[in-house]
Amino acid sequence: MALSIHSKDKHMDSSKYVRYTPEQVEALERVYTECPKPSSLRRQQLIRECPILSNIEPKQIKVWFQNRRCREKQRKEASRLQTVNRKLTAMNKLLMEENDRLQKQVSHLVYENGFMRQQIQTASATTTDNSCESVVMSGQHQQQQNPTPQQPQRDANNPAGLLAIAEETLAEFLSKATGTAVDWVQMIGMKPGPDSIGIVAVSRNCSGVAARACGLVSLEPTKVAEILKDRPSWFRDCRCLDILSVIPTGSGGTIELIYMQTYAPTTLAAARDFWTLRYTTTLEDGSLVICERSLTSSTGGPTGPPPSSFIRAEMLPSGYLIRPCEGSGSIIHIVDHVDLDVWSVPEVLRPLYESSKILAQKMTMAALRHIRQIAQETSGEIQYGGGRQPAVLRTFSQRLCRGFNDAVNGFTDDGWSLLGSDGGDDVTIVINSSPNKFLGSQYNASMFPTFGGGVLCAKASMLLQNVPPALLVRFLREHRSEWADYGVDAYSAACLKASPYAVPCARPGGFPSSQVILPLAHTMEHEEFLEVVRLEGHAFSPEDVALARDMYLLQLCSGVDENAVGACAQLVFAPIDESFADDAPLLSSGFRVIPLDPKTDAPATTRTLDLASTLEVGPGGTRPASEADTNSYNLRSVLTIAFQFSFENHMRDNVAAMARQYVRGVVGSVQRVAMAIAPSRLSSNVGPKTLPGSPEALTLAQWICRSYRIHTGGELFRVDSQAGDALLKQLWHHSDAIMCCSLKTNASPVFTFANQAGLDMLETTLVALQDIMLDKILDEAGRKILCSEFSKITQQGFAYLPAGICVSSMGRPVSYEQAVAWKVLNDDDSNHCLAFMFMNWSFV
Repeated sequence: MALSIHSKDKHMDSSKYVRYTPEQVEALERVYTECPKPSSLRRQQLIRECPILSNIEPKQIKVWFQNRRCREKQRKEASRLQTVNRKLTAMNKLLMEENDRLQKQVSHLVYENGFMRQQIQTASATTTDNSCESVVMSGQHQQQQNPTPQQPQRDANNPAGLLAIAEETLAEFLSKATGTAVDWVQMIGMKPGPDSIGIVAVSRNCSGVAARACGLVSLEPTKVAEILKDRPSWFRDCRCLDILSVIPTGSGGTIELIYMQTYAPTTLAAARDFWTLRYTTTLEDGSLVICERSLTSSTGGPTGPPPSSFIRAEMLPSGYLIRPCEGSGSIIHIVDHVDLDVWSVPEVLRPLYESSKILAQKMTMAALRHIRQIAQETSGEIQYGGGRQPAVLRTFSQRLCRGFNDAVNGFTDDGWSLLGSDGGDDVTIVINSSPNKFLGSQYNASMFPTFGGGVLCAKASMLLQNVPPALLVRFLREHRSEWADYGVDAYSAACLKASPYAVPCARPGGFPSSQVILPLAHTMEHEEFLEVVRLEGHAFSPEDVALARDMYLLQLCSGVDENAVGACAQLVFAPIDESFADDAPLLSSGFRVIPLDPKTDAPATTRTLDLASTLEVGPGGTRPASEADTNSYNLRSVLTIAFQFSFENHMRDNVAAMARQYVRGVVGSVQRVAMAIAPSRLSSNVGPKTLPGSPEALTLAQWICRSYRIHTGGELFRVDSQAGDALLKQLWHHSDAIMCCSLKTNASPVFTFANQAGLDMLETTLVALQDIMLDKILDEAGRKILCSEFSKITQQGFAYLPAGICVSSMGRPVSYEQAVAWKVLNDDDSNHCLAFMFMNWSFV
């Protein structure tokens, strides 16, 4: 039977239509597959090559292709809308269930409130009460006080006892995932929607720390379960996970006995390990469940491996509920609930171990993000350049993180040992002379000399005050020259070759270099970036010719979103050679900044920048309560720095001395950066900002003020004292942003000086300021206005610029009400530089 398709064209009778035979449609479809939009010549060629189309006019062929493209577009749009509709339906179901759970929680709290009122009234009516136990006890607490009946037969050799523990774990996990066993509070900024990560909540007033997330992913439940069970692939803090025993259950499920080791996030605390039972089963409604809990003396079950150098932490009933969703997707409920033995760490670090927000970011949301990332890659929605497969790039990220975690922790069973100190305990040096013990995926045997050598790591930790972790890590990433030494980078790069470069004398900023960041990949929500950094070398003397070459780093940057609550910010990098092979050796170094989020119900001691040695100070190290910063909530963080170098045995002490000196220099640089970029509204407790004290600064201040007076006829500010540095102090602390640019006709103006307000506005420091060009901070409108006013500035010496927007070195927009530009003349009345003053500026 012939196939009839209506065709319309403005040059043809609208009532006319063409009947195509199946053979003709097949011929046209073949061409459409190769070329959906053929040219006029191609259509004529098609008619010549296919005799069966000879009775069709060229214009009708053109209309057929137009209709075919239109139908294809409609099909794609219908498919997209169906997908969105399925997502919205599933999300609506999720929100209705969440609403139901919240209503149950409200009813539960109302009941508890009434119960407590009744108990208080009873207590006030009772005049004598000799009981040691408080009468005021909530219903929930009473329930927790009731002794749980011990299940029989819970020994190591009895599967029935383990199944009893597993079923209990399942019931408790489900009551947390979908019930009211935990008082959940939604995390700030986690609004549900079809494209959001999902609904994320953290615990309030429960033992240990807990986080919960539920979301939607376009993967089958079995695939989701497979990914989640492979914890080392997505949980960056997981050092190893060993399944010591697998016991099948009658219902088709499995019970696994698992020993897991996790890394410590900083050098200042011991790592944790877990001994758990994991139960995988299918519920009656077809949902998959993977739940897990620690095996302790109270739960029963076999005794796990001894903790050795780890501190045994407890996993309370946790896990994953994976429900099949219409349209081949899954709805996932994740619960993480752990007790990290907070009393075993120094008091100042306890917020790291009692923050549910940090647990949510590092574990719960990390799991959900990883699954969503793989789902997007599987569906082809994410394409990466450079010919690298997503799995390969993900492996690079994991290897960088693992290498950095190995360096920070320095486990003895990996072969690390402490090197003798030089008397100062601010920087710790550990060495590994038996690299074969830790030659994992992040290392390579070629990196170690055959005649003896190893890896040396210099590390330090410090507390930061008033510096958002995201802001600091962004600065360290974008202004490498502010803290790095090109000579040390060259040494690290040379260690990839057979003959390392001579051990340098560490002198931060000694060799200038500029960096070019080449993006490789990023996660869906841009919370993590993988990139290659090219360090462009410049040498100025014959003896430095060996350094005049480009070098490359593989770099991972994460946690730079200032709005993410509880996020750890990290910058980790390793030298690579030009080949950048998939199995390239990676010796990771870098920075990790974790927010110390104090509990609001406990007064936090306020401390300023210091090295790890100050953690042991007595009461004198804290400020009086009257001086406590009332805005210190979430403004303290702990920074961990670790740098790794390979060495030859006969050069070990030289490399150790260089590494110690270098890390101390980096620590000093980071402290200066932290002081400089601390938001000005918070900086009153960090101490006064230091003035640039050189004679050149005093002279420049005089030239700036004198030139302003000559050109405009007004005073920049009134000087109360005639002292030499009074003018500089006035300029430095002036509320408006004042900055100077070079005056070169053949190059873009570069900033050479700024007062404190100017540095705050540009979010930079005096050293890094010299990497910033004027045209990079002005928007297009600002550049046009400056160009139009430039002749006025050169002729009459100054010009006023209208309100506008400029951009800080960190990419943040800054608005200003007015700006004035003027020529700065030296003592000989020659042009020295160009000065700008941005009035009443603020971040947009």
